[in-house]
Amino acid sequence: MEGRYGGETQPQALTVFKLLDRYIIRKFLGTYVFAIALLLAIVVMFDVNEKFDAFLKAPLKATIVDYFINFLPYFANQFSPLFVFIAVIFFTSKLASNNEIIAMLSSGMSFRRLMRPYLISALVIAAATWVLGAYIIPPANVKRIDYTNTYVKNKRVDYGSNIMLMVAPGQIAYMSRYDNITKSGSRFSLESFDDEKRLTARMTAMRITWDTLYSWRVHDYVIREFRDGREYITKGRSLDTIIPFEPRDFLIAKNDHEKMTSPSLKRYIESQRNRGVGNIQSFEVEYQRRYAMCAAAFILTVIGMSLSSRKVKGGLGLNIGIGLVLSFSYILFMAITQSFAYSGLTSPFIAMWIPNFIYANIAIILYRRASV
Repeated sequence: MEGRYGGETQPQALTVFKLLDRYIIRKFLGTYVFAIALLLAIVVMFDVNEKFDAFLKAPLKATIVDYFINFLPYFANQFSPLFVFIAVIFFTSKLASNNEIIAMLSSGMSFRRLMRPYLISALVIAAATWVLGAYIIPPANVKRIDYTNTYVKNKRVDYGSNIMLMVAPGQIAYMSRYDNITKSGSRFSLESFDDEKRLTARMTAMRITWDTLYSWRVHDYVIREFRDGREYITKGRSLDTIIPFEPRDFLIAKNDHEKMTSPSLKRYIESQRNRGVGNIQSFEVEYQRRYAMCAAAFILTVIGMSLSSRKVKGGLGLNIGIGLVLSFSYILFMAITQSFAYSGLTSPFIAMWIPNFIYANIAIILYRRASV
């Protein structure tokens, strides 16, 4: 015997609910894509106006293929929480104003059950955000950043001085100066120590040049080895050698963290920590930000749905206004907490997850109020 569910048999009610799920998911994702397209069109106009002189001197193919095709997904992914929030507020407010949500709840669907298609949509967006941010956008950023460095403003770091870092356990390298254009450095030294911190070998060279990966060539070198209380000296004009570091380990530009996939970013952070490099906060922040942005899709979806699921006197305009204020405040708050990590006040993990923690509590409060 079939039970009754809101005036319909239970299988019929489940069928209706599944149809409503598909309807809400389609509305959510469709509005999300529409919001992205609309805002990107506005962003492109402002960007063209700002970089108009650079676009005039750059080849048209490079501008379209190397810059805009890579810039648009980068920008969309950076502000994905904003698009999620706008999409939820916009289409849910329309559903509420048309009494569609009241009809859903009256049919026997609980508020908690109504939230399910929203969370499924948020899962789709979070997964897409993660894949794009972790694997697809970083290689595309290489072309985009190279374009801006060439035609807009060069932010590459091509020179370094007084460079010192641990290239391997017990090995410390030093260069007086390095020129990344000529791939050469001057006054190089490499010191090796044993487990008791005693110097076992020291290589010095007037000049060093980089080939590929860890392949280096030292010029006018002297190698001193200390064994059994004696010193052994080797001299030469040129020597190919393997030293486990490369220019990107010490020539760190502002946007370098945006060029790395998440696995390579994690390996780079661990490697730089072991070498004692201190200025890697931007890499650590970027790594944590990619995870925090995925969680933000769920948090802002719950906030947006809870805010706009009931009719208000101000109607759609008031809900959209509240949504814009909250979404922009979230992005602003995340930018502020990033500065905490750069200044050393907090760890990058805490800095990136503080906004999510605060807004998650707001989401819980709003959800409980809306479900009553």
